[in-house]
Amino acid sequence: MLVSATEMLNKAKAGHYAVGQFNINNLEWTKAILQTAQELNSPVILGVSEGAGKYMTGYKTVVGMVNGMLEELNITVPVALHLDHGSYDGCYKCLEAGFSSIMFDGSHYPIDENVEKTTELVKAAHEKGVSIEAEVGAIGGEEDGVIGMGECADPNECKRIADLGVDFLAAGIGNIHGKYPANWKGLSFETLDAIQQLTGDLPLVLHGGTGIPADMIKKAIALGVAKINVNTECQLAFAAATRKYIEEGKDEQGKGYDPRKLLAPGFEAIKATVKEKMELFGSVDKA
Repeated sequence: MLVSATEMLNKAKAGHYAVGQFNINNLEWTKAILQTAQELNSPVILGVSEGAGKYMTGYKTVVGMVNGMLEELNITVPVALHLDHGSYDGCYKCLEAGFSSIMFDGSHYPIDENVEKTTELVKAAHEKGVSIEAEVGAIGGEEDGVIGMGECADPNECKRIADLGVDFLAAGIGNIHGKYPANWKGLSFETLDAIQQLTGDLPLVLHGGTGIPADMIKKAIALGVAKINVNTECQLAFAAATRKYIEEGKDEQGKGYDPRKLLAPGFEAIKATVKEKMELFGSVDKA
């Protein structure tokens, strides 16, 4: 049964660890992440971007697939199904479809409009027992066509959004979606600390978890980050494993072209990546 992410992230913030949000793109992704979470006894958040939701034919399809897997795979750890970087309309669609958590990304609006829309969505989400994440300050890189330069959030604007009753908050601290460039300056822990001071016990979210050094991840967790998003790293691992399988000609051996065999190396690569991240984040045996 899907749960809201509120309780798992409050526990993570209090326990000084982080829960991973791993984005899903299809059945293999979802199965790999759920099985790994169960094996490691870790809570987990399945992230779905609007683009991935469309690719999987719609949010109701995603909800049906995930709920079916929870039952068929006997998943007992806490699992939240979360809209990632949701638009205003996308949030309402996911509330209707049965998501247990949503993110409204109003970071590209003027702060007053972000506050107005977030206020409305907090009420709509909480009426359904759904957790809601908001965002202040742009995350660098590109996510579903939204391009950010990695600007740091204004701590005072973060407090304005936090005071609306959101369950967790994503704040730009120099983090970037996708691969980090060689000239990346690193995370702004000064900004993160200032945000933490103003938002208190509210769990903070670190987007763009791929490629951030382990020491920075651990410091971010110490400063209040309780949710870390990972997507690109799973995609890279899946692509590399699939490429290796084909380049070695294994798809031409026997029935190696069977998609269940063709996709198996990538599936295992995702599991290994998720395991590595859960161990780094400290969420193992925290279910």
